[in-house]
Parts: sequence; structure tokens; C-alpha cells
Amino acid sequence: MADDAAVIKEGKIYALVSYWLFLCILPLMFKKDNQFAVFHGKQGLVLFIFWVAGFIFSIIPFLGWIVYKFILFIYLLLCLWGSIQALMGNYSRIPIVSELADKISL
Repeated sequence: MADDAAVIKEGKIYALVSYWLFLCILPLMFKKDNQFAVFHGKQGLVLFIFWVAGFIFSIIPFLGWIVYKFILFIYLLLCLWGSIQALMGNYSRIPIVSELADKISL
């Protein structure tokens, strides 16, 4: 139990920033040995890919921007929720995102 608390405390900042854009690579590069930081880093990477896909989709006139705004709203909500969970020290799984993140191997 104490080991888990130490892992969470050590990786909390990396887990927090992992949800914001390209910063998801920080825990995946610098905290590979920290299970908590990597868990949140993988979810952050999936969300970042989701955002990039939405940005690319925005090239389509009118419809693309509507879809992009929706994707951006969902992205920001999930990033905020993930950041709060990381700050609280929780291994909180985001539905669908966590399933995709589990498939990422480093």
C-alpha cells in the first residue's frame, strides 16, 4: 500500500500534464517506470490523437468545423476530468479511451 502511494506521489505531476496536448509524451518518455504516470500518459495520448483527427477533419468546409467544435468540447471535458483524477491520485479509466490506451505497448 505504501509503495503504491509513493508511485502515485512521484508520478502525479507527469500524470496531470499528460492530458494536455502533446505533453502526453512526457510521462511516456521520462517516467516509463512509474505505472501511475504511464497509465495517464497513455490515456492522454489517445485523447491527443482524437484531437488531431478532429483537427484534420476540420478541413472540410462548414461540416468539418461543426464536428471539430464538438470534438474539441469532448476533448476538453475529458482532459479536465482526467487531470482532476490524476491530481486526486486515482487510476480512473475513461470509457473507450482506456480500452484503446490498454493496447499501447511501450
